[in-house]
Amino acid sequence: MKFTFTDKKVNLPGKVHAYAEKKVGKLDRYFKTEADASITFSVEKDRNVCEVTVRAGSMIFRASESTSDMFASIDASVATLERQIRKNKTRLAKRLREDAFERTVEEISSFVPDPEEEEFRIVRSKRFPLKPMTVDEAILQMNLLEHTFFAFRNEENEGTFAVVYRRRDGGYGLIEDAD
Repeated sequence: MKFTFTDKKVNLPGKVHAYAEKKVGKLDRYFKTEADASITFSVEKDRNVCEVTVRAGSMIFRASESTSDMFASIDASVATLERQIRKNKTRLAKRLREDAFERTVEEISSFVPDPEEEEFRIVRSKRFPLKPMTVDEAILQMNLLEHTFFAFRNEENEGTFAVVYRRRDGGYGLIEDAD
């Protein structure tokens, strides 16, 4: 596994990076190809934040955890990623290593059963024409409808499919088709 470390607004000793590399490296057993792990450390409001992003082939796994201790944040992030992988193991089985879910001695001692995998259930479906409009018009339309996102055809970019969305920080985001 290849590692990239980023420290935002914090200076961490090498032992934190080594600890993160050891813990996140254990996830390598799930992937057929070599995975890339990007680990970002930051401190926000006296909380230690660890965000781990693992890219393996076409799959991206991301977890962000915040605790009072950076080591605990690393542990929590790795646990979250492992939970995501285990929860979706049958859907991911074709993309992960065949022996990825065989139990090790360490895991056998745990009496916690694997959680049941839930099916994706579409409870509502809508169809509507996507109208060509500018990004500003799409944001205005989204706000008028009091939605958190809005799909449209971006007339500023040759009518390609795009989505505007409201970010947690109060700003707006734009997702566009790359083709």
